[in-house]
Amino acid sequence: MRTGRLGQVVMPHNHKHVLAEYHMAGEAEIKLAIDMAMEAKPVWEALRWEERAAIFLKAAELLSGKYRYKMNAASMLSTSKSAYQAEIDAACELIDFVRFNVGYAEQIYSEQPPISPKGIWNSLQQRPLEGFVLAVAPFNFTAIAGNLATAPAIMGNTVLLKPASSCVYTPYLWMQILKEAGLPDGVINFIPGSGAQIGGLCLPHRDLGGVHFTGSTRVFHGMWKSIGENIASYKSYPRIVGETGGKDFIVAHKSADLKKLNTAIIRGAFEFQGQKCSAASRAYVPESLWPALRKELEQDIKKIKMGAPSDFRNFFNAVIDQASFDSISEFINYAADSDDAEVIIGGGCDDSIGYFVEPTVILAKDPRFRTMEEEIFGPVMTIYVYPDEQYEETLDLCDQTSPYALTGAIFAAERSAVSLALTKLENAAGNFYINDKPTGAVVGQQPFGGARASGTNDKAGARLNLLRWVSPRTIKETFDAAESFEYPFMDEE
Repeated sequence: MRTGRLGQVVMPHNHKHVLAEYHMAGEAEIKLAIDMAMEAKPVWEALRWEERAAIFLKAAELLSGKYRYKMNAASMLSTSKSAYQAEIDAACELIDFVRFNVGYAEQIYSEQPPISPKGIWNSLQQRPLEGFVLAVAPFNFTAIAGNLATAPAIMGNTVLLKPASSCVYTPYLWMQILKEAGLPDGVINFIPGSGAQIGGLCLPHRDLGGVHFTGSTRVFHGMWKSIGENIASYKSYPRIVGETGGKDFIVAHKSADLKKLNTAIIRGAFEFQGQKCSAASRAYVPESLWPALRKELEQDIKKIKMGAPSDFRNFFNAVIDQASFDSISEFINYAADSDDAEVIIGGGCDDSIGYFVEPTVILAKDPRFRTMEEEIFGPVMTIYVYPDEQYEETLDLCDQTSPYALTGAIFAAERSAVSLALTKLENAAGNFYINDKPTGAVVGQQPFGGARASGTNDKAGARLNLLRWVSPRTIKETFDAAESFEYPFMDEE
């Protein structure tokens, strides 16, 4: 729909290059999308689940075949992802989300009460939510945008999909693929536009059935507050599913393998410029390992090539936009000006051509220094060096430092050290890694999500998430019902 209110898709690594223009949804279009979702709902939910599933399986097939390279190229150019990162996200993970979710749906629908006594038939119906689902997507993963919309739709819901303003191209392409796969009009309604305006119209709406969100903690707090303030006006209590931020950690024990630790820090912190909610952002390193680790980090980070993703020699590309560039730069400048920290690697920022921030390592003297606590969402790793004998105290420090609890990793060869970390950090991360970087959760293997300030931990890519988009109804059918209210023992002789 052409509204005349235009937004632009630009290359982050060359921000003067406009890839596309798109028409932004306004009040009329948002209201129309809600109406279309509610109009399509009865027909969509009445379809056999296998018919709904077939559409999404066909879309996954189309993406895995003829649209794979177009989607990857669009992801590379519009969000400045390397070919490797684009393939993992925009192709592989989105395909996996769809295929696995169809498999989970089959499991859910097949589950029935185990016992039906003689004369009775017990059954379980999984109904779609009574209303539309608002899916709000982030810029950093096309797969997330796709999953936020399709997971509820697979279960019979109709959806409004609001893409991030800095990632419109690839979700739009996914919508074209879904259309080709046979998705009926009104099932998923694509509404690029102002988040405040979309939220202002959708969140108080009496037919809001649920929210499927990935983004900032601040925005999620605002959405939850709005729903709470309108709780009495809804037809049904909305389901609220959200994955927000992270301040993801790596804790190294003195027995850690140096080279594996070094690689985990570099890949965990700097892949896709650290723009992952799971990206490693703080590390706790024992004194005995630090001199050698620092040398390894300096040598390897010096090898990182930075530039456009079209040059496949570049491991590192641009951050997403000017706001992100400014925010990350401010954190780096804060550390550089502080007596409690030192920028020891990188720190350079240049937005003259693209939004480029060098991979940066900060050494903090204070374990509660700002960049050890706050989410940066950029290529900045802060390291705190602790005395070897204070390993257990450092685990406690890690657990208590940040409000987030998304991902984290422990590096240790000694099993007792691993075991202690598993216990001490039980609530510090919803996805926990042993001797591996804290990024790269795989659909069907490590369902993703965290708690505390990181979200509702409803595990994207798992059966648990799909259960959030249905409302069960138990049905008891009696074949020969009682014809008298009197109990048998009450019969008079």
